[in-house]
Amino acid sequence: MMKDKDLFKIKHNSTNPEKGKILISEPFMRDIFFQRSVILLIEHGPNGSMGFVLNNNTGLFLNDYIEGLDKVGRIPIFLGGPVSSDHLFFIHSMGQIIPDSVQIDDNLYFDGDFESLNYYLLSGQPVEGKIKFFLGYAGWSKSQLIGEIKHDSWLVGQTSDRAMLLAKGESFWKKSVESIGGPYLAWLNYPKDPLLN
Repeated sequence: MMKDKDLFKIKHNSTNPEKGKILISEPFMRDIFFQRSVILLIEHGPNGSMGFVLNNNTGLFLNDYIEGLDKVGRIPIFLGGPVSSDHLFFIHSMGQIIPDSVQIDDNLYFDGDFESLNYYLLSGQPVEGKIKFFLGYAGWSKSQLIGEIKHDSWLVGQTSDRAMLLAKGESFWKKSVESIGGPYLAWLNYPKDPLLN
């Protein structure tokens, strides 16, 4: 007998995953880290893939952990994924200001010199829409992500750098599905748990 969620299954799209693209979880994914998540891929290659869940806020703030940030606006920390969840990572749009940044695309970078970043933060410069912090990351071993995409766990898409830096909550998942459109718009009407509908 077909399971309820299989009635609503829509095949993955044909867009290939690559650095700078996003992964949008299928609507019934039950994994606590990835349910209704959007992930920015910062690395994808023959040896595996790495990314950050963009829209899973931890409720923690960087200000509570780094001395001197009590005078700047509250800087949220997001749960980037289940791997190395005791390490802090960041993406940003300031590769020209933060040395040793790793370029993701034309306007988006990963990590870099933390002292330069700290100086930027302490100087009272704007953070919102420029920097986003994560505890942990999402990782896939060789060919694992491609297998998950073929099993319809993820759609591959893209969105603006600013949207990724500002992403919060399930509304960002919905906006990301809307940006792909087509048959995937039906996902917006699916409950997280079809058995509760």
